Amino acid sequence: MAEIRAGIASGQYRYGTRLPSVRDLAERHGVSQQTAAAAYAVLAALGLVRTVAGSGTTVAAGPSADAHLGAFSPPDLTKGTAWKPTGDASASEETTLVRQLEAPAEMTEWGIPEGTAVVERTRIRSVDGVPVQHKLTVIPYDIASRSPEGHTGVPPMLAPVGAPPMRPPHGVRVADWLGWDVEHTECLITAEPMSPAACEALQMPEGSPGFRIINISKSGDGNTVYVTMTTTPLHHRVTMEIHG
Repeated sequence: MAEIRAGIASGQYRYGTRLPSVRDLAERHGVSQQTAAAAYAVLAALGLVRTVAGSGTTVAAGPSADAHLGAFSPPDLTKGTAWKPTGDASASEETTLVRQLEAPAEMTEWGIPEGTAVVERTRIRSVDGVPVQHKLTVIPYDIASRSPEGHTGVPPMLAPVGAPPMRPPHGVRVADWLGWDVEHTECLITAEPMSPAACEALQMPEGSPGFRIINISKSGDGNTVYVTMTTTPLHHRVTMEIHG
């Protein structure tokens, strides 16, 4: 699925191109025909391919393109609400994983060199007890280990699962509270298959499509301060307000 998606995005598989049959795809990758058919089903759900009985599967999309909406400087970023359920639903949030590791190669696209010591934090957001968002935060260890002025004990970003939440005073951004130099944030929003971890957390079949929102916050000298990747199923909404 990832290989075909990359081929469509790069233009290798052009619009209207007939793709291998389910049988041929299964043989090429050494998987069952059921797995191959499931890959095409996910790509179809994303609008990338079209399968017609008796005619096979063809590419239904052109090469990828970025829609850059411009750069915005809201007057007060502290007034933003990270997420909220619609109606009278009850919201909750839980940290489910905190770990230290060396950054894998794929983090280089976020500006984090391979092998860098990082901290990963995973949170699950739920509405009326149903998990709806999987949020992964990645922070270089030397930044994650910082504490706000006057704080004693474990730094907030290193607090383990189950520890009481530590939050900045009302109206203060986390970055300012912890003394992080954040000059700007790049936001990437895509619709694509969710990661295995997100599918498991959201109790959905592996490969299910969803929204992926990646925020890459950088310092004045261009280094990555932290990255957040929020995943939510496609039937949810992603909204934003711009004032001024």
